[in-house]
Amino acid sequence: MDLKTPLYIRPTRIPQGVLKAPAYHGVMDTTLLASEPVLRFGAFIGVLAILAAWEALAPYQALRQPRAWRWSGNIGLVAVSTVLIRFAAPFAPAGAALLARDQGIGLFNMAGAPAGLAFVASFLALDILVYAQHRVLHTPLLWPLHRVHHSDLELDATTGLRFHPLEIILSLALKIGAVFVLGAPPLAVLAFEVALNAASLFTHANVRMPANLERGLRWMIVTPLMHRGHHSAIRREADTNYGSIFSWWDRLFGSYLAAPAEGYDRMTVGVDAFRDPADSRLDRLLGQPFRNA
Repeated sequence: MDLKTPLYIRPTRIPQGVLKAPAYHGVMDTTLLASEPVLRFGAFIGVLAILAAWEALAPYQALRQPRAWRWSGNIGLVAVSTVLIRFAAPFAPAGAALLARDQGIGLFNMAGAPAGLAFVASFLALDILVYAQHRVLHTPLLWPLHRVHHSDLELDATTGLRFHPLEIILSLALKIGAVFVLGAPPLAVLAFEVALNAASLFTHANVRMPANLERGLRWMIVTPLMHRGHHSAIRREADTNYGSIFSWWDRLFGSYLAAPAEGYDRMTVGVDAFRDPADSRLDRLLGQPFRNA
């Protein structure tokens, strides 16, 4: 799904003066700031390695498309996004959360909400925000941008990296704005960012799991099979199952699809207008939003 911040190797940029505030000399804040880049990059590498092994040992389907262009294009988008956001974003969401807490900005900071309540509420609020953003990305105005993600002709963990840099910048700006409005705790923001990145890799993974386990898990979290229907080439099926971490938003807001009409094994993945394997080259992916489908 969609809508991630793939800054796995970028440390949180902290607004000027935040670390000078007495409130930020606590052990938790110091540890948070010091470990954030290592934690995010370590979680990314760890999840990717586990999923790669799972895909090799128990794949859902045999992949038929050439991996060279797909993988280089998908991973290349992450590299381009990371470089661009180094210059485009003043700080990451965790840095925004630190600034908001230092300045008393946001609902939870102004209300003096209990830490546990603020953590849980912020995590859930950010997840429903990403769900809503995902739905908006499927509207005609923004679909050409998000179409880059859907145009992958196969699904595996690297599909969870396939987002156009402009979409990443929009998503990042929205999350930073939400962090300021909420006054979300820095630890909640960091936990959400790590979970969202991991979920993006997991939900796109080409992995098989026992049917009973999958059916049970999808009542709470988005599973690879549930999200697979979202990548159907049939647009009315692609306009379902928008969730990233928790699956209940789709059930609650009427966008849940139990299974595609042709079944998961026979459904066609991708976008019909971009079926040339060369469309997964990095240069074509970067230019795709500006091409007519």
